[in-house]
Amino acid sequence: MDKQSLLAKLKGGLVVSCQALDDEPLHSSYIMSRLAVAAQEGGAVGIRANSYEDISAIKGLVDLPVIGIVKRDYDDSKVFITATLKEVEEVVKSGAEIVALDATNQLRPKGKSLDEFYAEIRHAFPDVLLMADISTLEEGVKASDLGFDLVATTLSGYTDYTKNTVLPNTGLIKSLCEAIETPVMAEGGYWRPEELEQAMAYGAHGCIVGSAITRPREITKRFVSSMNK
Repeated sequence: MDKQSLLAKLKGGLVVSCQALDDEPLHSSYIMSRLAVAAQEGGAVGIRANSYEDISAIKGLVDLPVIGIVKRDYDDSKVFITATLKEVEEVVKSGAEIVALDATNQLRPKGKSLDEFYAEIRHAFPDVLLMADISTLEEGVKASDLGFDLVATTLSGYTDYTKNTVLPNTGLIKSLCEAIETPVMAEGGYWRPEELEQAMAYGAHGCIVGSAITRPREITKRFVSSMNK
């Protein structure tokens, strides 16, 4: 699928993030693949997934575009979403149509800047579609200027300098859509349909929702917390 067809497929739609980390009850490539099937049957236009194993399993069952990442911790960096070329290679080999990566101002492992990393990726995989996970307007503008194909608000509220941000940060969507031509995906802290409607009204290309749909432990905690009040 070419870039324009892929972007058109995502436009105005919901991408469901099917992820479970090692310490979560649903951690299983099989379970993630079944969640992806459920998302597809529910009308999702795409899937976001983590790890070569999960993405491969999902690609075997659904025919939706996949935004792929590999989360891996490094001792010398706070960046853990597709932090080095090794993770990019794993996502590409898994069959994901889009590679998402941390595009914040934080240095990558071995002190590598985003500019250096972006150039490295484009040299190794000139045709791959790249999505920038950012946390601020400045980072989104920079990612757009660098040449990312999509910009997502994934990390707003999750970097040290945005940790007090109230989520979902629909204001960031509005600012980004006014500042850049690159398609903007709303992601991060979206729990209610009305919040997605607001993001779309501000000009979001599409929306990505994970926890509110595919993480029953977190969903249960929200209900319990509400009742305990």
